[in-house]
Amino acid sequence: QVQLVESGGGLVEAGGSLRLSCAASGRIFSTYAVGWFRQAPGKEREFVATISSTGGSTYYADSVKGRFTISRDNAKTTGYLQMNSLKPEDTAVYYCAADRWGLPTTAPGQYDYWGHGTQVTVSS
Repeated sequence: QVQLVESGGGLVEAGGSLRLSCAASGRIFSTYAVGWFRQAPGKEREFVATISSTGGSTYYADSVKGRFTISRDNAKTTGYLQMNSLKPEDTAVYYCAADRWGLPTTAPGQYDYWGHGTQVTVSS
């Protein structure tokens, strides 16, 4: 069982930055891929970024490529999402998820564990 807790969300002006964290319980975190998803009001949950268990492979949604960076620290059992040049359309609840197969994937159905989310609001 893996429990995930997101933090680092908040209110920021357009062009600003935030760093989200995803703290995981359990020593097996290092074998899991980590993904970040987001859901805006009235919209479906969408993929943002994913990173393999070793951190060697990453993949981003086109909408965030070049602005967001996903990373992880397996020693601290924590995943991160650095968000720069934020836009109002980035406003959403951001969720982290863990996939026990360890390979990066964009499909939410592939993830085994989810956090409760953290709100990110970008003002114009």
